[in-house]
Amino acid sequence: MTELRRITDMSRLLDTYEAHISLERGLSENTRISYRMDVEKLTGFLAEESISLSELSLSHLQSFAAALHDLGVSARSQARILSGVRSFCRFLHTEHFLATDPSQLLETPSIGLHLPEVLSVEEIDAMIASIDPSTAEATRNHAIVETLYGCGLRVSELVSLEIGRIYAAEGYLVIRGKGSKERLVPVSDTALAWIEGYLPERAALPIKHGEEPFLFLSRRGTRLTRQMIFTIIKRLASAAGIAKTISPHTLRHSFATHLLEGGANLRAIQQMLGHESIATTEIYLHLDRSRLRQEILDHHPRNRRH
Repeated sequence: MTELRRITDMSRLLDTYEAHISLERGLSENTRISYRMDVEKLTGFLAEESISLSELSLSHLQSFAAALHDLGVSARSQARILSGVRSFCRFLHTEHFLATDPSQLLETPSIGLHLPEVLSVEEIDAMIASIDPSTAEATRNHAIVETLYGCGLRVSELVSLEIGRIYAAEGYLVIRGKGSKERLVPVSDTALAWIEGYLPERAALPIKHGEEPFLFLSRRGTRLTRQMIFTIIKRLASAAGIAKTISPHTLRHSFATHLLEGGANLRAIQQMLGHESIATTEIYLHLDRSRLRQEILDHHPRNRRH
């Protein structure tokens, strides 16, 4: 039997865990940060309950999950936090800090089907039309919306998009997605035209050292942050009079839904979105069916209300 290792320095242990998920498992920067925060929530709970991490058991994890519920954390957020906790428990077991993995029998909260908000083509056109052409960032923001919607990118993928990954002649972008996995994504001529129009403006910026590869930059010559993209999209939606709760991810949802409604194959949509599992993409199938049902209810003669 392998002798268990003692946990003597929690900060050092967490640093080792971060290195493990970054290097050995290839998880993205955002996932790494989220997983560490999840573990810190767990260790904080254990400290309050005077429970040593080396004594961690299933019952302790169940009490932690119950505490999250009592705090009003949504089932979806609970599931995400517990996913990070499971990853940490596997690490502790694999590295011989724990004799067994106490998270193996930990149940995940039931999450009902969540149908994401989707914009119509007309609403997206209205957002683009609301861009003030007199502003310095007009061409850039137009290119951002066209790229988000035209390629179905995650906001993290957009802000890290490099000029050298744009293959205009072939009509593709090379996108580095979750887990640093790369995929080819078709890009429309419209999006390419706006990107091409933005490049001279970008070249005139005082680009900071190290930021040269990235396509979308701020007026200070630094890479745009996720929050900056959120702000741009929300302002455009507000200017267009759209009352829905909008985020950059809404454009990704709209991209997938409009492709499905146009007859695209679900597997093709999966590949373009970079989903590892087809089950993740199938939410759009549910969304399409719900719209189809509503169309029938609205227009079939047996369902019309006189």
